Amino acid sequence: MFIHLKRGEKLYVNGAVLRVDRRTSLEFLNDVTFLLENHVMHAEEAVTPERQLYFVVQSMIMDPANAGMTAELYKHMSFRTRQNASDEYVKKQIDLADRKVSEGRYFDALKLLRCCFGTRQDAAQSPAQSDEAA
Repeated sequence: MFIHLKRGEKLYVNGAVLRVDRRTSLEFLNDVTFLLENHVMHAEEAVTPERQLYFVVQSMIMDPANAGMTAELYKHMSFRTRQNASDEYVKKQIDLADRKVSEGRYFDALKLLRCCFGTRQDAAQSPAQSDEAA
């Protein structure tokens, strides 16, 4: 798998943070868990339950040494989020993400949770959206 990075861009690989000083390409020759900088959510952006789940899964990638403890937090948050979700699509995405997390496929779980962003439920719970509407 090839990854193309721009000057100054960060890449999170198996818990390590790498920054490149020039435009470069990397080829991963084996299985590796990585996260590109543009997929990283900052804590202040985790303003809805779905975004908070994403942030927790992201933490499992960025800090694999604590992934087991973080997975327990994810289970509790996931259960509560699914219970309170009114959108069936969101519930289905969370169910699929739960399966990926239990399999240790965190990046796949992030992709599933990212699909929940922009749903009516996500937009209704996001303070930034509410501020823009006012």
